[in-house]
Amino acid sequence: MVTGTRARSPSLESASPVSVMSADGAAPEAAAPMPGDTRPASTPRRQPRSGMLTAGDHDDLLNPELYADYVAKFLQQQPLEAVPFVDTRRVLSVVVQDRSGRPVPFARVTLTCADGNSLSFDTLADGSVAFFPTLDRLGSRVRLSVRHANRTVGEAREIAISSGAGAQRHTVTLDGGAAPVRRFDLAIVLDTTGSMGDEIEFLKNELQAIVANLRRRHSGLDIRLALVAYRDEGDVFVTRTYPFSGSAEEMQDRLAAQSGQGGGDYPEAMDQALARAMALDWRPDAVRSLMLVADAPPHDENVGRTWAIAEAARARRIQITPVAASGVADLAEYVMRAMAASTQSRYLFLTDDSGIGNPHAPPAVDCYLVTKLDSLIQRVLDSQISGRRIEPEEEEIIRSVGRYENGRCILPPDFQAQEIGARD
Repeated sequence: MVTGTRARSPSLESASPVSVMSADGAAPEAAAPMPGDTRPASTPRRQPRSGMLTAGDHDDLLNPELYADYVAKFLQQQPLEAVPFVDTRRVLSVVVQDRSGRPVPFARVTLTCADGNSLSFDTLADGSVAFFPTLDRLGSRVRLSVRHANRTVGEAREIAISSGAGAQRHTVTLDGGAAPVRRFDLAIVLDTTGSMGDEIEFLKNELQAIVANLRRRHSGLDIRLALVAYRDEGDVFVTRTYPFSGSAEEMQDRLAAQSGQGGGDYPEAMDQALARAMALDWRPDAVRSLMLVADAPPHDENVGRTWAIAEAARARRIQITPVAASGVADLAEYVMRAMAASTQSRYLFLTDDSGIGNPHAPPAVDCYLVTKLDSLIQRVLDSQISGRRIEPEEEEIIRSVGRYENGRCILPPDFQAQEIGARD
């Protein structure tokens, strides 16, 4: 079983120093294919205007059979040991709620095995923690205990871990009422290499409005924003880190200083940027969200370190929400989806419906709804804050792919996922 100290938190000191160079201010350029880049060739198109980029999303926790099938097919083509299989077919969910059935965020949930090893996570805004028996190396039986506000909640209980596929859910009830979420920390980790011009412009145009809408929907919510911009070794800078601030206007100024340039090959310094984001001063009593906007994976030799950082984010209750941009290819999608699933988040991806920017590779998912990117990001962040999944209104939907129902794909009767084999 994974212990509480086995998350393999990366050495943040090993990341490159934060660059203090000023922004170059040059206009984004269309990216030429780089060595090792297997994405479709970039075709320059019109630049984004406010509210035009389009996107979809997929939740691999809601589609466990499809995710297992996707992983099996990916690993057949590209074996990858650095990122373990997050088996969403076997999930042990612990939900903490009050006597009125309202979710209790930030409760400490601990599983202890017979050998004494333990694993502890805090509940999200929906009151839940997801444990993955295979990934977390759980034994056949565990002891479940919960604490909240330095007090034990209920009595500890023994749980038998099922060896077969299927979700297990255990509910723990807190005496008294659940406190509402009052704080939200959002860190944006942004690839600012040459192919990312349209996504950078989108954030410049839309982020302030997204934050304003969240504040309207959640009266009194204290929102802080941080930014980590990154490129790659050999560029003008590798990372630029801007700490948390409560001012959306200040974040807008930070974004205005960014432009899409550099990136001498396809992979980028994603691992260093994520390490910088982990080193930010996240508040313990805030919903914590990390939005990774990128179109390229880390370098092969850094994939393992990137996954270790994702494990550390999970241990610290930071939900990683990838936004797959431009022509994201297979490895980037695989790593991003694994990070999203393990941190109980969703995988977002841009689509070509807007006709803006570089071509966007279709995702390896079976069903999704296409809406405007700004409304999608707002719904996902709103869901993380409120603890309930928020679906788009009918008028927001541009098109649908496959048979979609509240985040789940309706499978044909004859569907059978491929076996993962030894990685299962």
